[in-house]
Amino acid sequence: MYGTAIIGGLLLGLFMAISVGPTLFAIIKYSLNNSYKTGLAFVLGVSVSDVIYVSLANMAAPLLQQLSKLEKSLYYGGGAVLIIIGLAGLLKKTTPQKPSTEINIITTGHYFKIWFSGFLINTLNPGVIINWLAAATITAHATISYRFVFFGSCLALVLGIDTLKVVLADTIRQKLTEKKVAYLQRISS
Repeated sequence: MYGTAIIGGLLLGLFMAISVGPTLFAIIKYSLNNSYKTGLAFVLGVSVSDVIYVSLANMAAPLLQQLSKLEKSLYYGGGAVLIIIGLAGLLKKTTPQKPSTEINIITTGHYFKIWFSGFLINTLNPGVIINWLAAATITAHATISYRFVFFGSCLALVLGIDTLKVVLADTIRQKLTEKKVAYLQRISS
């Protein structure tokens, strides 16, 4: 019984971790521009947001039928916020610079801002909302322990792969040219 929960959770986690979205590019951007520590701060913000969504979706599983009436509003509201953030980054005039090999000194306040940006980007992403609500709806009939194993394995895999993205981004830092960094920033926006 728990074997299917683990396999199902890992498959959902793999799908969410390898899907291309704003979090993927932001993880790479923070890791490249600063250090792996800022990438990890961002990833932890995303993970806290995921845990909150999973918890809320599982508590509200019986009420999801009522929430479906607001589905379009959630799509449009979250999508509008992400478009505004993306356009601001796209239109912002910056001079591309190759990331330096020296590590910037970042204070605790900076780490909190980066963590919070990860939390916000993930929280406002309509795709994340849809995935977690769909998963909670599909598993609503299962026992609490089954759902705990299912979502626990899913969240653990997503966090692990996101951490791997941070480590890999930090290793390619020296190989980037200024032009490639500029393209990465445009794609991220």
